[in-house]
Amino acid sequence: MAQGEPEPLLAVHGEEEEKGGGEGPQLVPAAGGVGLQGNVQGLKQELFQEDDDYSCSDYGSRDKSGTILGRIVPDGNVLFPDTFQTNHLLFYERFKAYQDYILADCKASEVKEFTAEYLEKVLEPSGWQAIWRTNVFEVLVEVVDVEYSALKAVVRLSEPFLCDSHVSTFTLECMQELLELKKHQLPVQELWVVFDESGEFDQTALAIEHVRFFYQHIWRSWDEEDEDDFDYFVRCVEPRLRLHYDILEDRVPSGLIADYRNLLSQCEVLYRKFLNLRSGISSSDSDSEAENVSMVEGLKLYDEIEHLKQKLKLIENPLLRYVFGYQKHAGLQAKGSRPTGTKITHVVSSTMMASLLQSLLREKLCSETCDEELEIQFHSDPLTAVSACYEGDTVIICPGRYVVDGMFCIADSIELEGYGLPDDVVIEKRGKGDHFFDCTGANIRISSLKLVQHDAVEGILSVHHGKTTLENCVLQCETTGVTVRTSAELLMKNSDLYGAKGAGVEIYPGSTCTLLGNGVHHCKEGILIKDFLDEHYDIPKITMVNNVIHNNDGYGVVLVKSTVSSDVKDIAIKNSEGNIQTIQSNGGTDNVEDLGHEELHECATGELELHERAEISEQTAGNYEIANELVATSVKKSQMHKKRLSELGITEADDNLMSQEMFVSIVGNQFKRNGKGSFGTFLF
Repeated sequence: MAQGEPEPLLAVHGEEEEKGGGEGPQLVPAAGGVGLQGNVQGLKQELFQEDDDYSCSDYGSRDKSGTILGRIVPDGNVLFPDTFQTNHLLFYERFKAYQDYILADCKASEVKEFTAEYLEKVLEPSGWQAIWRTNVFEVLVEVVDVEYSALKAVVRLSEPFLCDSHVSTFTLECMQELLELKKHQLPVQELWVVFDESGEFDQTALAIEHVRFFYQHIWRSWDEEDEDDFDYFVRCVEPRLRLHYDILEDRVPSGLIADYRNLLSQCEVLYRKFLNLRSGISSSDSDSEAENVSMVEGLKLYDEIEHLKQKLKLIENPLLRYVFGYQKHAGLQAKGSRPTGTKITHVVSSTMMASLLQSLLREKLCSETCDEELEIQFHSDPLTAVSACYEGDTVIICPGRYVVDGMFCIADSIELEGYGLPDDVVIEKRGKGDHFFDCTGANIRISSLKLVQHDAVEGILSVHHGKTTLENCVLQCETTGVTVRTSAELLMKNSDLYGAKGAGVEIYPGSTCTLLGNGVHHCKEGILIKDFLDEHYDIPKITMVNNVIHNNDGYGVVLVKSTVSSDVKDIAIKNSEGNIQTIQSNGGTDNVEDLGHEELHECATGELELHERAEISEQTAGNYEIANELVATSVKKSQMHKKRLSELGITEADDNLMSQEMFVSIVGNQFKRNGKGSFGTFLF
């Protein structure tokens, strides 16, 4: 649709007001319009869906009588008239307005001009009332004209005079004097249009809302200086609009939101300082030493601003936001041992029967193996118990369903144990933006728990540092399942993981991951091994024994790796073929192709144990394939490393430098009904 055409009248379905803190004004359905009550949950599901046949939209038609917008009954001591309810618009309503009717393909320097043209087509030039709102007061005014090019309305005070001040009392004379100083011109985004049932001012109210939202949440004071080949909507408006609604829908981690707002505040302060400095330099004609110092300071400020702007862009981009923008964990610093040196057992239970207490005392708290008396603390929820832990503490969670609104940040070596079967001890996560469990302690043990996510956007458990043992647990995931970061270690044993929209288990370069007797199923991918070809990455150590990986949409196991030159790839495959030990399981003679000691180091195989039965079943065939590919990739890495050293003139290198040990044990795993097969690679 061409830029500048009148914006459609978009109807109100009844979404919550944008979160702004405190109780908002009361919402009342418009006469002849759509009520503001309804299925809020259903609307949230529609938030990111485009619907060209939106039944309640009115594309400029005047055939229908009456407004289609709701109204807000203002609260406060002054009886102001009702205003139009417009600040609850859905994502795609704002997206369509900015893309099709307001900004189109304009550059940043043309934003004001395009906005003025839009307002000239849809804004009523006079004859409507509005409430002028500032941080200090609210006053009722009447619009008599519009200065479109300046995005301002010419106003006069309405009769009778209505004013509500939050700080001090403004008299009629004071307000008239203030308007005269402003030449009776006010920015349109400071005006809230008074409600009118006729529908005549619907487009006026919506147009002002779009301008107000744009300058509050989208526009940055430095945007005009960032011209490039991409149009402004694609480059800035769309990613910032998506980020705004992702935050409203709790789809962004709270730590990332805090980082973004802090970066934005820093950038605004530095940019104002930079503008003042630049203005001072340009107004001076002298070539003094002070001016030279100011120029150097200006360059430093410019570099700082550019650095902050790049960080902001990473967070604003919906794809890069999670890949690069927020890799740090939000965990607490380890407390260490308790100052008194004691270790406490924390018992979690909302209510407890006498029989349960007796069993708990007998089996866990007063067992015969206890050499000393235990100190016990009782808690009603597991999050409070974990937060109270010091190094060496134990948390015992009694049967029950615990709903938590927050993240478990475990930075000390503690044990978290469910007392009973996993299905009897359930921890359910509320809130979408944060991880469920963040583990950084040296030795953490979690057992006999069921962890449940709903509508999450972050993984269920992430191991950043140290070792985490997960045993006899059930993990009902929403996005990514368990993530093992670089230098971290995971031992996952006899557990069941399902439901991840990403990978069930993500293994990063340089990590250690041991999976024993687990079920990983009904995820997008079963297990994902991150690319480790980069020279800065260490090869991961992976053990997979007796796992059942089934009913995943993609592959059972997938290896992510970058494309490399064909010569290096061919060498890697050739060298890896002679490095696989094939062990017959029928008790016959082993067929082993031996390589020399020097070749073993060059191929960087380390310890390799692969089992191939005489007649490999379809379910277990993936074991050999996975191990073979991992070894080939590690050999490829070694060859690339050797080639780089050769280019630097290093013809002989120490064995420890040339070979990074990769231990792989892929034994006895079963792969069933995975959509794309047992194993695959993803090239990027």
